[in-house]
Amino acid sequence: MIKLIASDLDGTIVSQNGTISERTKRAFIEARDSGIQIVFVTGRPFRWLTPVIESFGGLGKVICSNGAVLYDLEQDEVIWSRTLSAATARRATEIILELEPQASFAAETTKGLHLGDGFADRHHKSGVQAVLDLASDSIDSEGIVKFLARSNTMPIDQFYASVQPQLADLVEVTHSAFDVSLLEMSRVDIHKATTLHEYCQRLGITADEVMAFGDMPNDIEMLEYAGHGYAMASGHPAALASARFRAPALAEDGVAQIIEKLLK
Repeated sequence: MIKLIASDLDGTIVSQNGTISERTKRAFIEARDSGIQIVFVTGRPFRWLTPVIESFGGLGKVICSNGAVLYDLEQDEVIWSRTLSAATARRATEIILELEPQASFAAETTKGLHLGDGFADRHHKSGVQAVLDLASDSIDSEGIVKFLARSNTMPIDQFYASVQPQLADLVEVTHSAFDVSLLEMSRVDIHKATTLHEYCQRLGITADEVMAFGDMPNDIEMLEYAGHGYAMASGHPAALASARFRAPALAEDGVAQIIEKLLK
């Protein structure tokens, strides 16, 4: 019996134009009305939840920044965050620059986005709070929830393959974008599944009672954790390989199709 549905946003239920289809909205609302818990699990910071708010209003909790933040939409507050120290980010920067000298960096904190030289582009134009300074006291006081590294010379899978083995003992490394070579780093014990598991424990829900949807490598642990993990047919090959089940593509309202079958 499914007691909780956990869903990624971008590429899973949120289209490239930043919207959620009416069919998908309806499916989630009907699932919630039937008594199923709904939690969205995203790499986005909690400041960038516009598609969820526009579609569902204050619909419970959202796991943000790849598991580093648990956010309460109804109360508009961060319940807790799991942060990465500036010292760890500095060490990660040194290692990455040895492998990709042209890399640029940014840090998501609980207060805003800190941008390093050469990082900003159309993907990161909003929510800027400061210039990135990993030596400042303020960035540690704010708490880094996601550290970002971008390459303009290496494809994302090559960038990840080069960097991840060197950082495995230092930070959790993943990626979630098709169109930019961007690595996302968090505390070494934090990813979407760790926070989802903790949230489920609070509700008395087991992994076998969870249905999860995702499309990118940052969803892999969540799809493996859930007893009913669905990768989107339009997703990354690594996500598809990790999931027990496959949902139709985002363009076909794949998540809605699976939820509708569940509710029948």
